[in-house]
Parts: sequence; structure tokens; C-alpha cells
Amino acid sequence: MRLSRRALLTATAAAGLATAPAVPLPAPAPVAATGDRLRTGFERLRSDGYSLLRGRKVGIVTNPTGVTTDVRHIVDVMHADARVNLVAVFGPEHGFRGTAQAGGSEGRYDDPATGLPVYDTYLKSGQPLADVFTASGVDTVVFDIQDAGARFYTYIWTLYDCMEAARLAGKRFVVLDRPNPVTGRAALGPVLHREFASFVGRQPIAQAHGMTVAELARLFNKEFLTKPVALETVLMSGWKRSDFYDASGLPWVPPSPNMPTADTALVYSGTCLFEGTNLSEGRGTTRPFELLGAEGLDGRWAEAAGGLGLPGVHFREAYFAPTFSKFEGKTIGGVQIHVADRAAFDPVRTGIALLVTAKKVWSGFAWRSDQWIDKLTGSTGVRTMIDAGATADEVVASWRDELAAFRRTRKEYLLYG
Repeated sequence: MRLSRRALLTATAAAGLATAPAVPLPAPAPVAATGDRLRTGFERLRSDGYSLLRGRKVGIVTNPTGVTTDVRHIVDVMHADARVNLVAVFGPEHGFRGTAQAGGSEGRYDDPATGLPVYDTYLKSGQPLADVFTASGVDTVVFDIQDAGARFYTYIWTLYDCMEAARLAGKRFVVLDRPNPVTGRAALGPVLHREFASFVGRQPIAQAHGMTVAELARLFNKEFLTKPVALETVLMSGWKRSDFYDASGLPWVPPSPNMPTADTALVYSGTCLFEGTNLSEGRGTTRPFELLGAEGLDGRWAEAAGGLGLPGVHFREAYFAPTFSKFEGKTIGGVQIHVADRAAFDPVRTGIALLVTAKKVWSGFAWRSDQWIDKLTGSTGVRTMIDAGATADEVVASWRDELAAFRRTRKEYLLYG
């Protein structure tokens, strides 16, 4: 598939940057005070004069979220800087310039803004992806994409697949870190069982992992890759684990078409589970994953969910008409989720509670026939327990031991205070 708006893109040249000392980047100390300006991995790499990339043929895995604080794309910035030999771009799901919907990509093309070849990584892994890296002529692969904090958000598995492919192709791999938009305070939810591995979960991590991409890269490299890749990470400075995205001062660029705001990311690790049902998860509305519903649902659902007394969240009876995806063009009923206290809110527990109550109040409730819910939750446990009449608290209790084990493993790879 070709870029539909290629004619609208114009070549841009970033202003030349003063040369910084070519010294190794130190790991930033944990930040103790609020209000310090966050500097992303890319900003720290650039301020150091790109020393990690000096003398290298560089390819970068990125998408529209790979921007500077003044929203210039880092590919445009690096391409215009003589200190970097940027020779290729690799686009993930939705594409490098972000024009494709869920389950799509932009294919192979030459970027009209820079002339750089753009290679498609979507649904490629192992040796086929290694062959793409080899054909591109790069010797160093850089990764810079904003994550959303959920196991089934595919960019972290693009990271994993690209690390494994870089190892097979004998390439260096550099990860430029960005914030987890929903904090890095805790891991939540069930842990993937390996027999349910897919592109929405390659390896056994928690549904809400509570890590940054650099932390995940280090975990992947030691715990899951067949053999380690030559990995380097450039950390942020000015980020604390308790910070939500708005504390970063960074612009929010939608990492995918249905992740329009950081508020979406806040609920996504719980309400994306509705992809595994016959209910709308809000695609085709201005509040995807915050609006949920179906034909035949009414105010009883919001009443039932509100009656559970879940911390930090309210449920409003809502009616809406999706412009695409499930129930396209039809007015349906359901709920809108309103997070009142972000610190108290548990998105995974909330998502489970909404599944339980939807099944209770609506006779039309059904799982998708392909059992996609099992891929999203990582096992048959959630589906079979809800079908058997379990309460939300009983479902949440069922993964206590596996989550505790993941938290112990995760702790070794946390890089920020």
C-alpha cells in the first residue's frame, strides 16, 4: 500500500546543530524533584553529538511518535545532520508516517520528505526480518517509538522482533527511551502463557507491564531472546516512575489512529479486552476504548458497573454511533469511562469488571468466535471464569501468583526511580 498523502509532504531541512563532545552517554540519575524537564533518549543522543552512531550506517524503526519536543520528526532531524549517516527507515504497524489503520502498514516506498528508503516490518520476524535489515545496508538499528504501556500494543513486539532479527543479521541495536504514559509504578493483570503467544503478546509479561521500552529491551535481551543482541539503550532524564504523560511536558502524538490522547492509554490496558467480544470498543468514535457498547445495551450496564465501587472511576450511560468498525453507522448504547483519580484507578481490574457486568446485564453478550480474548488475556482463564459466573474479584485473584513472579523478574530491569 502506498502513502495516500505523499504529494502533501514537502522536503524539510533541520537547522544545523552545534557539535557536542563525543563521549559515552552516562545513565541519568533518578530524578527526585518534580518539574525537571524531561529529555527523551533521542534528545540525549543528539546533545552528545550522536557519538553512539558515529561511523555507522544507521536505520531507524519509528513512526509519527518519533518527534522532538518541538514536534519535528527525528528522521527529518537526523537526515539533515551531517553527523549521522541515516540510510534507511523501518515502518511498523500503521506505517512510518502513520497512515494505515489497525492491522495495516504502508509497504515499501521512498519517503518523499527525505528520499530515504522505507521498509515494512509489519508481520515480519525472524530470518525474513533479518533479511530486510541486511538488504537495507545498515549496521546499526535504532528504535524510537512511543509505547502505550499494554502487552497487546504491538510496538513492543516490533521491538522484540527487531532485536531478534538484528541479532540474526549481526547488527547493533540501540533503543532510545520514552515515557510509559500511564506510569511505571506497577505491573498489573494476567501474565501471558507461552502457548497463547502471538503478535499481541510474544512472551510472558503482564497485561500492563509498567515498564519503558528501554527497560523492556533489557528484559527481552536477557530473558527471552535466543541469544542476546548487541544492545545499547539511551535513557531519559527527568522521568519518575510515578509520572503520568502530562508531567513530561512532551507533545502527545497518537502512536496509532485509535490512541488519540494520553487518556486513551490510561484505560487501554483494560478496555482493549472488548476487542475479544461482540461489543464495540469505541473504534469509530472520538473516544476509543473509553466508549463501549452494543445494540440492546442501556443504562443498566453503567448502573451495574458503578455499583461495584471500583476505585478512581465513574461510568456514564452513553449512546453513540461508530463511523467505522463494529456497529458502523448504528446508534448503540453502553458506557463511557471517566477516570476520576488516576493514581487509584486500576485499568485491568476495571476492564474485567466491565466484561463481567456486560455479560450479566445483556443477553446478547458473546466472545469473538476466534477466541481472540484468549490472545489478549494470555490464556483461557479470564474467558472460562467469566463464563462460569466468577466475579471480577475472583478473576483478578486468579493471576495473583503469576503476576507476583513477573514482578520479581521485572524488578531487575527497572532503570528509573
